[in-house]
Amino acid sequence: MRNILIIGAGKSSPYLIKYLIEHSQKQELNLHITDVKIDHLTHYRKHKRCSISPINILNEKEREQYILESDIVISMLPARFHIILAKSCLKLGRNLLTASYVSDEMKSLSAEIKDKNLIFLNEIGLDPGIDHMSAKKIIDELQNESYNINSFKSYTGGLIAPESDNNSWNYKFTWNPRNVVLAGQGSPAKYIENKKYKYIPYNRLFENTERIQINNFGDFDVYPNRDSLKYREMYGLNEIDTMIRGTIRKVNFPRAWNMFVKLGLTDDSFKISNSFEMSYREFLNCFLPFHNSSSIEEKTKYVLEINEQDDEWLKLNEIGIFSSAKKIPLKNASPAQILEHILKESWSLEKEDKDMIVMYHEFKYVDKLNIENNIISTMACIGEDSTYTAMAKTVGLPLAISCLLILNQKISLRGVQTPIHKEIYNPVLKELEKFDINFKEF
Repeated sequence: MRNILIIGAGKSSPYLIKYLIEHSQKQELNLHITDVKIDHLTHYRKHKRCSISPINILNEKEREQYILESDIVISMLPARFHIILAKSCLKLGRNLLTASYVSDEMKSLSAEIKDKNLIFLNEIGLDPGIDHMSAKKIIDELQNESYNINSFKSYTGGLIAPESDNNSWNYKFTWNPRNVVLAGQGSPAKYIENKKYKYIPYNRLFENTERIQINNFGDFDVYPNRDSLKYREMYGLNEIDTMIRGTIRKVNFPRAWNMFVKLGLTDDSFKISNSFEMSYREFLNCFLPFHNSSSIEEKTKYVLEINEQDDEWLKLNEIGIFSSAKKIPLKNASPAQILEHILKESWSLEKEDKDMIVMYHEFKYVDKLNIENNIISTMACIGEDSTYTAMAKTVGLPLAISCLLILNQKISLRGVQTPIHKEIYNPVLKELEKFDINFKEF
């Protein structure tokens, strides 16, 4: 019997747990599912191969006792806690999987992890994860033919499915709302285009969009995000002319979101001391210039350079931001926290809502005859409902599949790894196809 410890069981975990339960008898697995609170996990007790427990991740004795009782650990915790787990797994000789980006601290442990014959596999979710695997598969195939790749663009989006798209923003929260509100902050988007380095600051990020088309799903807007430059080395594309990674949104969403950026409503760097019981209307007015006679509506139109005929005006009214009746229940909150609260009222998934994941890769390469060619590779995945979401599916299944590959000694890599190697991406992508997570190339 092999024991799997899952630490953290939030919205991205249902498919991870479901897959491992379904394979538990044949693969001789026991699952120990832990979280800070376990009220939402009690239904797993009906499975004889599952146990659930609360965990205080900061309690070393408790944490290490659970790890010691397991053969492998899957962390679904926020990224800042991974290093705590990593150090305990290293100490106790247990393999570790996460869906988060490799931190510098995690990377620094790689030599010690190798010395202990362990693998700490990170970035094995959706983005990062499926994006790496699907892109690297094509890159390796092209490079094996000695083709020269001169452009690579890659975009991913967590969106609302067409059948549940019923608001003027064409958007609902399908993952952590706070991360959506804060997306793009912290550092400029960095990329290279036609051999020119580009650095797009946050205040212009949502103006810097392109239009793409995904078969059967129509047009989308995309914008660069994070640091695309570091992926040149990771993907073996050091000499590439264009490398852009970014985010997919429905058409015109970035332009509308940019209203919040212009107003300052996404700022998380300071607190509004009198936020408690402030009306939404008063909150908005905090970010508008004083004027003796102009209404809040008039000032908003002036600052944003919009009018009542614009779609943006409809969108602002739809989220109730001009309401005097609606009150903020948060004390000493930042503008970003307040905006998150306001948007959750309008953008939370209903029970039967379905989300959608879309991914788009575009490659330009020169073949042996010096002819330029294009490959466009796309993936779209629709969720079942607000629990078994496409987001949970595309984050959780790569983790679950990789977990079994490691337990069954199908992966020989050691140290801190990401899924850019054939021995990981080939079997994981093949298994994902059984769940309708597959790519179509054009």
